[in-house]
Amino acid sequence: MSLANVMNPPKVSSVPNVMTAEEALKLVKSGNTVLIQGASATPQTLVRALVARGPELRDVEIVHLHTEGECGYVDPKLRDNFHTSAFFIGGNIRKSIGDTADYIPIFLSDIPSLFREGYMDLDIVLVNVSPPDKHGFCSLGVSVDIIVSAIETGKTVIAQINSKMPRTFGDGIVHISNFTACVEVDEPIYEMQLAPPTKEEATIGKNIAEIIEDGATLQMGIGGIPNAVLSYLTNHKNLGIHTEMFSDGIVSLVEKGVINGSNKKINPHKIVSGFAMGTQRLYDFMDDNAEIEMRDIAYVNDTAVIRQNPKVTAINSAIEIDITGQVCADSIGTRMFSGVGGQMDFMRGAALSKGGKPIIAMTSTTLKGVSKIAPILKPGAGVVTTRAHARYVVTEFGVARLFGKTLKKRAEALRDIAHPDHREELDKAIFERFGK
Repeated sequence: MSLANVMNPPKVSSVPNVMTAEEALKLVKSGNTVLIQGASATPQTLVRALVARGPELRDVEIVHLHTEGECGYVDPKLRDNFHTSAFFIGGNIRKSIGDTADYIPIFLSDIPSLFREGYMDLDIVLVNVSPPDKHGFCSLGVSVDIIVSAIETGKTVIAQINSKMPRTFGDGIVHISNFTACVEVDEPIYEMQLAPPTKEEATIGKNIAEIIEDGATLQMGIGGIPNAVLSYLTNHKNLGIHTEMFSDGIVSLVEKGVINGSNKKINPHKIVSGFAMGTQRLYDFMDDNAEIEMRDIAYVNDTAVIRQNPKVTAINSAIEIDITGQVCADSIGTRMFSGVGGQMDFMRGAALSKGGKPIIAMTSTTLKGVSKIAPILKPGAGVVTTRAHARYVVTEFGVARLFGKTLKKRAEALRDIAHPDHREELDKAIFERFGK
């Protein structure tokens, strides 16, 4: 299936193939594989219509990155109708993993190749797009990531034509002729309201900001720590953004000129990302903003692309890390919690960048006071970032620089940024494992 670069797309004066969501979802048949656009762009109207259709269907596989909003397809009452295979686990399906849902371990950058190289056939693709312009081109808006490849290869594409979807530039410009069915809606884009950073997160943000250099290219996600980091960068100069996702935290820095991308070697002066999640302020900032390029995640997360920018500073989170630097970021023991995502794409890409800094950032303890720096990982815990890839680990107690250090010296550096209540236990583990 062709996209916006088709040679001569047909002219349209209005939206063709318009129908109700209920009519459109009749295109789904038993045994189909259905991909749902994710994050803030989750097409809620189409999802509700799909779930309502559930009792008429059998063995429909639903695939997606993490989604927001309703996800009735994981209801145990519909276990014979739907099964979900997630590339990343969001909070709305976490309790269903191992029951009506499962997880596919994969680097975010590799997902488009599943579709393009025929490893996974997509029967139905559900998307949430802006209204077409006068030439018939819609925008995938706040979530381009894996969706470009899904539209290219999906047999049937059902589009939720949404007046509220911001129009963004980049790879997500799709001609309306690619859509088999269109459902017109006026549906707000999902907003993620973030709580202010905790005291510990604010300290971590300050610690990280102190090792970010002027002219760096930043990758960071969403949450208290990334927002805290951004709040401490107001005096930095000529920062750039090349990241799989971003949120409201960058907006003020762009408006102040701190983020301008002037030092980037690839996509200079552009904010490059795969998807965005935040508040309406963010979506208004993105709308019709040529400074922002929303790109195919196979490009955004390609280490060969990432490394071309200078001083790539990648800030990623962890659930647990052992004293040798093995990072668990996707599970709590054997229980899957999130996913591999793009962590390794950017940890390696940053390491290969000239002057780059791959950073793992986390509070020193869980909310229950358990140390996140442990002698060994919990049984069954997944290693997302290997000990050879871990270079910087930051907690509220400082920065551990691990690159080039022996196992024992790495362990000692990590002990020094652990919570003081747990350092004696870590000292004992270091002695038992490595001696004096």
